[in-house]
Amino acid sequence: MIANFSPIKLLLLNIAIGLGTFIQVLDTSIANVAIPYIAGSLSVSADQGTWVITSFSASNAIILPLTGWLTNFFGRVRLFVWSVILFSLTSFLCGLANNLSLLVFLRVVQGAVAGSLIPLSQSLIMVSNPVEKQGTALGFWAMIVIVAPVIGPILGGYLTSEYSWPWIFYINVPIGIFSAAIVWIFLKEEESEIQKYPIDWIGLTLLVIGIGSLQILLDKGKDLDWYESNVIIGLNIVSIIALLYFTVWSYFQKHPIIDFSFFKNKNFMIGTICVTLGFFIYFGSTVTVPLWLQTEQGYDAFWAGVAVSPIGIAPLFLSPLLGKWMGKIDLRHLVTTSFLFYSLSFFYQSHFTTQVDLYTVMKTRFFQGFGVAFFFLPLTQLSLSAVKKEQLPAASGLFHFIRILFGSSFGTSLAIEAWNRLTIFHHARLAETLTFYNPFTLHFYQTLQNYSEAFKNSIVTRLLEQLTEQQASMLALNDLASIGGWMFLALIPLVYLAKNSKSSLPASASPAH
Repeated sequence: MIANFSPIKLLLLNIAIGLGTFIQVLDTSIANVAIPYIAGSLSVSADQGTWVITSFSASNAIILPLTGWLTNFFGRVRLFVWSVILFSLTSFLCGLANNLSLLVFLRVVQGAVAGSLIPLSQSLIMVSNPVEKQGTALGFWAMIVIVAPVIGPILGGYLTSEYSWPWIFYINVPIGIFSAAIVWIFLKEEESEIQKYPIDWIGLTLLVIGIGSLQILLDKGKDLDWYESNVIIGLNIVSIIALLYFTVWSYFQKHPIIDFSFFKNKNFMIGTICVTLGFFIYFGSTVTVPLWLQTEQGYDAFWAGVAVSPIGIAPLFLSPLLGKWMGKIDLRHLVTTSFLFYSLSFFYQSHFTTQVDLYTVMKTRFFQGFGVAFFFLPLTQLSLSAVKKEQLPAASGLFHFIRILFGSSFGTSLAIEAWNRLTIFHHARLAETLTFYNPFTLHFYQTLQNYSEAFKNSIVTRLLEQLTEQQASMLALNDLASIGGWMFLALIPLVYLAKNSKSSLPASASPAH
């Protein structure tokens, strides 16, 4: 039922709904630039610090398929308000965490309570605005949400550098309180019908065990020397058994947590594969580039945030126009445009050197933003174009579950591990040439020692080791960028295996991040 509000109240309500989602999307980008600070404060490595990101994404993804059931059980408005309140509370507690284990646990809880926010906010926008204003309201909502990835890295960098990392979590509290209060005051009388359907608790338990074990395996693998550890072997066995049993169990359930029958739809299968692999590459880059800037290039959190933030500029201006274009242009052409922008920007990034300046990094991220702009909306619409209207919530939940879990959560862990492995590889290759039999190495020693007697052999050796590590890390990052560029090119033919389609779904079906 469409609520009847004055223009001022409607504007305030739309802002409040948008802000409820804004803080969740903000939380996925604001923490990226603070990882080295969080790791240093809690006395862990930067690699372990990325658990702050992966734990949030994994629990967030697991809750997504449950959004429909939770909405029916608690009511649309009540679920949104409590999700925002609990998200704000867990954000505050994250800021108080004094060790990594507690912070990761709180991030798991935070991701779980926020899992339904994006689909709920889109639904509330639709029911709160008159039909003739729904398109404008969704465009306004999208602009609020898209601003988050733009200001997230800059804001996170500023708060971390000028104050301390807990403030990247504290900032969610006043915004969340405002959003929850306004939505409850305006919409408490517009609650949706309560329908208590059964839930597959066995399936949910198997899913949590399987995904949880796999995520811990990916995060702890390096520390435990992978399959030299019985713990890693055990986690692998548990995850395989749990996920296989979950798949078989779900097939025979009347109300499964995840309905795998959607993969019989060709467009859904191809679209899901493309968006997952694309998001895997994209999100891996959003984590590794700020980390590289801070750990190897001497940037602080603020300037690392400034360097990566331009990626959100193009989506900010182009997303409101895509709704019109998607009704006139073959969606496959828009996705191809995205992949070409992505691949070109990654190929350009693959030629970075340790002398790269701030402007070049920002320029590269700006052009990647055009890939983002033509990526999520068209691929979501292409994937869901042949799904029946009554099945859209379940199909959309599965689509975003796979995208966030494999693209964001697992993608972060695998990107960090690949970067580390490639760094070790390049370090070994570079070190092979650094002997006194190499005239360049000998010249390096002699030049420094002739420059100043203070440069003893031990000091020169340490300096050479630091330079080698920096170059190895740079070469590893370039390799990842090159692989990403080729992967996006390889995905283009796959897109055209899907059926020709133009947008037939409302923009609300699209993901916000």
